[in-house]
Amino acid sequence: MNNRLRRVICVMISFALLIVSVPAASFAAEFDIGDDIPSAIVMEASTGTVISEKNADERRAPASVTKVMTMLLIMEAVDCGKIGFDDTVTVSAYASSMGGSQVYLKEGEQMTVRDMLKSITVASANDACVAMAEHIAGSEQSFVDMMNEKAAALGMQNTHFENTNGLDDTATDHYTTARDIALMSRELLKHKTILEFSSIWMDSIRNGEFGLTNTNRLIRFYKGANGLKTGSTSKAGFCISATAERGGMTLICVIMGAPTRDSRNEAAKRAFDFGFSNFALYASDGESIEDFPVVRGKDPTCGLTSDGFVYLCDKSKVGSVVRRVELPEYIAAPMKAGNKVGKIVYSIGEEIIGETPIVLSDDLPEITFGGIVAAIFKRIFMI
Repeated sequence: MNNRLRRVICVMISFALLIVSVPAASFAAEFDIGDDIPSAIVMEASTGTVISEKNADERRAPASVTKVMTMLLIMEAVDCGKIGFDDTVTVSAYASSMGGSQVYLKEGEQMTVRDMLKSITVASANDACVAMAEHIAGSEQSFVDMMNEKAAALGMQNTHFENTNGLDDTATDHYTTARDIALMSRELLKHKTILEFSSIWMDSIRNGEFGLTNTNRLIRFYKGANGLKTGSTSKAGFCISATAERGGMTLICVIMGAPTRDSRNEAAKRAFDFGFSNFALYASDGESIEDFPVVRGKDPTCGLTSDGFVYLCDKSKVGSVVRRVELPEYIAAPMKAGNKVGKIVYSIGEEIIGETPIVLSDDLPEITFGGIVAAIFKRIFMI
């Protein structure tokens, strides 16, 4: 490695370490969710940036918002091929015994996974939650273990589930936080099909004999609302994990412990209005470079790629984002595919807001002595 290339790489490494130390954007102090709302958070889905929060790490009973995790595990099972939407689920006596919100499943009744998920997402069916848990994991308790394992994997540090549906009459250790609900909601949104269910306003099951109406009134009365789950009990108050999308930006608003359904919904509307009015996403496509110069390589050039970049910022600053590509003059072989060779740095004024690495697309083998000889003869005969 020559001195010039070594200096370039050292500068790149030093700059990368500097970037790591830049804190993530946060706008948590800019919006008051309301005195009647004890706990809340507003998060942009693609970046995970928190726009506003209030007591977001306070442990509280989540009621049926618990079902966000149940829905997540169902969607994971579908998307990995473990179950299919057209599979038949047979209802156990235990599943049919659930109280609260339900679709009145009977022991021995059979229903497709699709209609079970529709019942959970639209009508908040407690009985369908248990039926699906048993179908996937064999028992509700085994499924609850999966829920807690998934919560830990997502970094939900203040969450513990006792059941699949949020019924809390007898639960003593069933809790989560607004922040943790936002985390699992964000994960659920990665399974795009769930929005086909959560955005339903009215539908039916049992061949049209049993009607379903979405418990999330925002679906009908707020522009862009498309999910996810409501919940209420005397212990939890009125809760919601609401999602809405406008102009390619999706916001997650979690409200916990509201005194009424209307105050919960109004708080979510205000939060969405604030987010959509004041913030926007800056998005940049990844880099794709062909024929980048190579020294000592079997081939004289190589290909480079980088991922795209998305950043939430104040609407007034979206047009001020500067994108700067940093690359050496050439790359020295040998080098493995995926190795970082440069980066794209994004900034607003003097503030660096992020970076994406530029990596080698394919292995870059070093030219052999025989290859050098062959190249010389090729040039001679071409001349």
